Amino acid sequence: MVLLVGDIVAIALALALAAKLGAFWSRGFDWRPVALAAMPIYIAAATNLRAYAIDALQYPGKGLSRAVIAAVFTLLVILLVGYSLGGIGRSGLAIALILVPAALALARLAGGAIGGHVFENRYLTELVIVDGEEVDAPAHAVVIDARDVGIEPNLRDPVMLLRLAEVLEGADRVIIACRPEAQYDWAMSLKGANVRAEILKRDLEMMGPIGVGRMSGGSTMVIASGPLGRPDQIVKRGFDLGLAVLALAVLAPVLAAIACAIKLDSKGPVLFRQSRVGWGNSLFTVFKFRTMRTEMCDADGTVSTRADDDRVTRVGHFLRRTSLDELPQLFNVLLGSMSLVGPRPHALGSLAGQEHFWEVDERYWHRHALKPGITGLAQVRGFRGATHKRADLTQRLQADLEYISGWTIGRDIQILMKTALVVVHPNAY
Repeated sequence: MVLLVGDIVAIALALALAAKLGAFWSRGFDWRPVALAAMPIYIAAATNLRAYAIDALQYPGKGLSRAVIAAVFTLLVILLVGYSLGGIGRSGLAIALILVPAALALARLAGGAIGGHVFENRYLTELVIVDGEEVDAPAHAVVIDARDVGIEPNLRDPVMLLRLAEVLEGADRVIIACRPEAQYDWAMSLKGANVRAEILKRDLEMMGPIGVGRMSGGSTMVIASGPLGRPDQIVKRGFDLGLAVLALAVLAPVLAAIACAIKLDSKGPVLFRQSRVGWGNSLFTVFKFRTMRTEMCDADGTVSTRADDDRVTRVGHFLRRTSLDELPQLFNVLLGSMSLVGPRPHALGSLAGQEHFWEVDERYWHRHALKPGITGLAQVRGFRGATHKRADLTQRLQADLEYISGWTIGRDIQILMKTALVVVHPNAY
């Protein structure tokens, strides 16, 4: 934020000065509308070039070069548009091409100095979890003894994973120092934690490592990392917010009509709330229109809905068949607990046959490295409805992991468009 504010002020001041100097040569320009037009273009370009990534603070030269490239691109766009419209003095903008990079350099130096002072040149929160091993952790790291805080890597205990998620909250990097026999369990527990996770020691090939790191002279093997960088997270979040606000505005009459129909059809609240597993294996409350009789609602999600389920109300049958019961999850998107597109969130008690989802495949927890979605790749491929057998889960899991590993905003748009074709589905009841 310091860099962003500094860049905006620097560009505005440089444009104001360029407009004044340009007037001396031939023709100046009104810098205020030019600055207003330039800011969104610059911010989008700079974000895409990772001018506000962590390494832009760690390596000021790299951050400055990205910012300058974004600024030059912005000015060239403004110059092209201004030339086409004939309303902007080209001499003034030519001067801006010199002044803006210089102003950005000064702003970045000031921003780097402020950031370095505030954060003591430590821009990442590093957490070291010690589990039965001694470790010489760096002075700036937060060190936690797993036994003292009561955590252990147990994939068959959702409560333990929730406690681990609470310990990891706010960390940018976590290093596990554990006994060799516990390394596999720690690795599998952290795969879906949405944080850069590393295990101290060697011989971790079976963990599926994705890189190598260093700490205090020892080697670490990276076994997990959040799938999206900061720029991609900003793009995905901005897309979610913009479309969710628009959808809620357009669908407000539909939401009101459904709420009235539910109240007239059966007693109880309009919304059904349920705890589900979300981003980083944490629990969150999902919102849906109530489709079952209040006294028969399944809060744990252990019993899959059947085609002739007598728990479902008359209005509920229609809402489920048309997937309209999912519309309140747009509020989850606004709150930040869900995305428009992502792996569908499940209740802790969900079963595939007679087994819990996480008992069928340990990779199940890996799908939570991204926010859960209202729709997803698995859904547009037809993998939805009750999970009566193990294959019902594994098909969805494979699609979810494929989506996470190959995310693009273009794929999100494509999935949203395809969702319209599967809103009414024979497995939805």
